[in-house]
Amino acid sequence: MKFTVNQKLFSKALSDVGRAVSQKSLIPILTGIQVLVNEQGITLIGTNTDIIVKRIISKDEASGSIHIEQTGNAVVSAQYFTELIRKLPEVVHIDVDEKQAVKIKSGDILTQLNGFRADEYPQLPEIDGTDSIIMEANDLKEVINQTVFATAKNETRPVLTGVHFMFSNNQLTAVATNSQRLVSITKEVQVTEETSYIVPSSSLNELVKLIKDYSDIVKIHLADGYILFETDHISLYSRLISGQYPNTSKLIPNEQITVLTLNRELLEKGIDRACLFAGEWKNNTITLSIQEHKLCISSGSSEMGHIQEFQEIKDLAGDDNIKISIDGHFLKEALQTMKDEEINIKFNGSMRPIVIESIHKKSSYLHLVSPVRSF
Repeated sequence: MKFTVNQKLFSKALSDVGRAVSQKSLIPILTGIQVLVNEQGITLIGTNTDIIVKRIISKDEASGSIHIEQTGNAVVSAQYFTELIRKLPEVVHIDVDEKQAVKIKSGDILTQLNGFRADEYPQLPEIDGTDSIIMEANDLKEVINQTVFATAKNETRPVLTGVHFMFSNNQLTAVATNSQRLVSITKEVQVTEETSYIVPSSSLNELVKLIKDYSDIVKIHLADGYILFETDHISLYSRLISGQYPNTSKLIPNEQITVLTLNRELLEKGIDRACLFAGEWKNNTITLSIQEHKLCISSGSSEMGHIQEFQEIKDLAGDDNIKISIDGHFLKEALQTMKDEEINIKFNGSMRPIVIESIHKKSSYLHLVSPVRSF
């Protein structure tokens, strides 16, 4: 295998693929990156078995930055190879011999790395391309950013560490919950069959980083226990979480006692201030109540003091005798992901979850946060 490639382009591609590689793997070859070279360009693959990242550097994309002299296949240490390429000054020449010795030349710098046996690298999962789902990248990123933060952070219930994707009737509904809070968002997609699966939050976070500057089409496929998110040049395979996701639709109340319309940005800042004094409590407890037609936000610490703030209520419908204790950080994170100028908060009693949603009836997302006991 022998080729020449632009250093900056190659370094960026290696960095993308390296996100999937763990240097602590008990299987030595999984600490490496696979380099496949053919007449069309260079393909890089990295995996830790839970996720696989594939990056294609095509001749069309590279615009003369690749010169292929000899095709082939090699696996080389992700840590050393990536760091070395990043620190080289100019065009990189790579030559791999039959013994998997990888020679790297850039200007007057000559380096050699010992590679792994390429035939021992795991094969990519087989893809069923007949039922691919097509989404706009910006829509997919919005769905992930609106949900992934609400997943569980511990493994007590593994299904809750992922986002539940449900496809039906040309719609994607994504739901995430950690039992104390829930978020749901719906987007229109091109889909022919009804299907659902649970995608790990860690995989989705990596996907957003990989496609942060990409705004075209993403194709979604299923593949042997994996889900594949595919663009023109980069693909991420993620192992799915097995198990039954809870029926979260039953948690969303159909009726409410009180509905408040509030300025979202002002509320977020008020909650943020109240959280300064809420850290002493296990659940970062703040209290919301209505006093003299204003929303009262308060919290206190026995050592540091307390805070109380009143905010204007744009509109109030229903009972104004409301007082509820809630996790301030959960509420703040929900407000941070919303973009509306004004939002509705719906109450259904002091020990029932509150619902935060847009004031627009056509909005497709909502947040639900359970109260906490303050005694």
